[in-house]
Amino acid sequence: MRRMIVLGLGALLFVFPFYYMFIGSLQAEPDTTVTSVLPDPGNLTLGNYAEINEKVNLGTSLLNSGIFTGGVIACTVVFGVLAGYALARLRFRGRGAVFGIVLLVQVVPFQLLLIPLYVLIVRGYGLADSHLGVILPFAINTTAVFVFRQFFLQLPNELFDAAHVDGAGELRVMWSVALPLVRPALLTVVLLTFIGPWNEFLWPFLITKQADMQPLAVSLANYISNVAGRAANPYGALLAGACVLAAPVIGLFIAFQRHFVSTDIGTGVKG
Repeated sequence: MRRMIVLGLGALLFVFPFYYMFIGSLQAEPDTTVTSVLPDPGNLTLGNYAEINEKVNLGTSLLNSGIFTGGVIACTVVFGVLAGYALARLRFRGRGAVFGIVLLVQVVPFQLLLIPLYVLIVRGYGLADSHLGVILPFAINTTAVFVFRQFFLQLPNELFDAAHVDGAGELRVMWSVALPLVRPALLTVVLLTFIGPWNEFLWPFLITKQADMQPLAVSLANYISNVAGRAANPYGALLAGACVLAAPVIGLFIAFQRHFVSTDIGTGVKG
């Protein structure tokens, strides 16, 4: 009973910031007092959502965020699966060195690469104000490679030996045998990868100058800098935009949280 009380209090502390953000987004007049936790129903409105949509065009910004995030996820999964499988199951010279480089890349801060990446993508490739230019620096995620490699290493060798005896090539083995057994890793990589580009601000801010190409995080930052001071309730409108930005992430975690539990991959071997 004591444990349930402690867990319940912890859950309330975790949920409270999201609750306060949502209530603040519905307030017609800003209220920073303690009583705002239980607001007056007469002070609640959807006008803040209409105002932020008018200033930053939530539909276009959400579409840009979706394209950015979807492109990064697709590239991350495809490259992560191929590289992870190769590092886990193929035998080739220099495999250990390649894996060491993968681990080394993870400790290099992205901010350290901003200037050379900007010069390469904007001046070298001419991809400023384009979806491809926003996606490219995040297309390869070494963390995803590491996660897939570790899951592929856990698979029983008997499964791969049986597939090779049946004449299956490596791509067929990876697609038909290995990939279905690492579905928890696939979902984990998708969910964890989603958070990064969806909330990313710095790189899209540098690479996009046109308002109709900016994701929601950048549009909200521009709203704070240029428009918020003239709004009737700038904090309410800003919290409304933050709710829209946070809603997909919260929804995905609620919908797929049970898939974080790994399945028993050893059940594919009899005896």
